[in-house]
Parts: sequence; C-alpha cells; structure tokens
Amino acid sequence: MPVAHSNGIDIAYETLGDPDAPALVLIMGLGAQLIDWPQEFCELLAGRGLRVIRFDNRDAGLSTILHDRGVPDIAALRGGDRSQAPYLIADMAADTAGLLGALGVERAHVAGASMGGMIAQQLVADHPGRVASLCSIMSTTGDPAVGRATREAAALLARPPASSRAEAVAGAVAGWRVIGSPGFPAADEELLRRASAKYDRGYHPVGTLRQYAAILASPDRTPALRQVTVPTLVVHGEADPLVDVSGGRATAAAVPGAELLTFPGMGHDLPRELFAPMADAIIANLRRAAAGRAQ
Repeated sequence: MPVAHSNGIDIAYETLGDPDAPALVLIMGLGAQLIDWPQEFCELLAGRGLRVIRFDNRDAGLSTILHDRGVPDIAALRGGDRSQAPYLIADMAADTAGLLGALGVERAHVAGASMGGMIAQQLVADHPGRVASLCSIMSTTGDPAVGRATREAAALLARPPASSRAEAVAGAVAGWRVIGSPGFPAADEELLRRASAKYDRGYHPVGTLRQYAAILASPDRTPALRQVTVPTLVVHGEADPLVDVSGGRATAAAVPGAELLTFPGMGHDLPRELFAPMADAIIANLRRAAAGRAQ
C-alpha cells in the first residue's frame, strides 16, 4: 500500500478511478481504517467519474501510530482537562491537507463519516482552499448539547482493550450490533469478515483512545461552520445511537445553504441498501460545486 509523508507522519492511502478525474477524499471515523469505506461504495463513486482517495488516519491502520504520545486520561478530559489530549481534530485535518498536497491534488471534494465528518468540517474551516465541496456523514458539530450517544452506545467507548484476536473480533461484532442500522441489519458473516479484516490489518486500541481524546478536547466547530461557503451535504441516520441525528441537524443548520438528508432505519454505519442514494446525493452536491465555479 502506498504511503505519503504528511504533517510529520506517514499516511497510508489508496486511490480508485481515473487519476485525472475530480478528486473525492473519504475520511473515516474513530478507530476506523480506510477499509471501513466499503469497496463497493468506493467503486460506485469511482464509476461516477471520480478519483476516490481513502486513507488511514493517524493512529489507525497502516498510518503512523504515535506510541510516543502515551495513553490519554479520558476521565480527566471528560472533566475538562484538555491538556490530556495528545493532538486535536485540527491536527488530523492538517494531515488530510498534507496528504492532498503530497498527491498533487490542489482542491478536492471531501466526505467524512463520524469522526471523519469532524475532520472534514475542520478541514474546510482551516484549509478552505483545499475543499471544493463538503459532505458530513453521521457526524456532529462538537457542541456537547447535540449528537449525544445512548447509554448503551457510549459504553462501547469505555471498553478495555481486548486481550486476544478472538476477543477483539467478537467485541467488534457485538459493537456493530449495538450501533448498526436496525432497518438494514448486516449478516453475521459480513460483520465477522469486517472485524477479522480490521484486526489483521492493524489493531491499535491505544491509538483509538488518542483519537477519542482529540474529539473530547477539540472545540465546538459551530462558529467555523457558519463561515463555510462551499456546497455542503449532511447525511445522517434517524436511528443513530452513537451520534444522535440532532448532531447532523445542527451541522446542517450551522452551514449556510447546507442540504440535510436523513434516512429512517439507518444507524451508525453505511448500509449497502443506501449506497446508491448516498452516492446520488454526493454527486448532486459535487455538481452544485462545479456549477458554482463555472459562474
């Protein structure tokens, strides 16, 4: 897998589609890897005439794992001690901007899921010249009053690291059963395949804690979102237990002219049954960006 040097770290990435086509960069969420963007979904987008770029965030997958940053004190962070965070969402946005630079992409369409949506929001705020359009999926603004998890979903974030492959895989499957889409349940075999592939590719539970610390320590992005001028699409599941749909609604309300698309029965995942309507909405948002630049 190719690796690009960005913002002082190495980022593992993959591209699909015509290298001369408009670029769409996909940013994944907490503890997730580039393979958490379903291959079929990526191929669907690439087949619509896009150069799809997906990558591992810092502290995940095959990108740099920041062992030297230690283990953050999550309890202290929840108590308001932001000094415990080894980095912020803004640093991860800078990683993304650096990756685009390393790939020779001056300006890209950007879509992020969950924490990836937070990174995408921060990217357009901090590096507006890099972003042609924004799509924030099952994410939130950073305002603690919105996008709250249910008690059962929040408990998943407090689980101790697994002591074996079997425990990690079983825990991932059980977690997906909690946060997944009740209207579009995935088969047990598919969840087992995903969990096994993720573990075997890169299991970094302390890295996930550092990413979670970045979420907790980063400020509310609502003021910055009010300054966003690129075409923006917000996608959210109406049955999301990890990031309540109020987070998506608040994101859309903050960005001038943003479009909000919610799906009944969708939880905190990307159901195969929704690939086509999601892709259609993303392409429509890209066309709005292209039309705006042509004027």
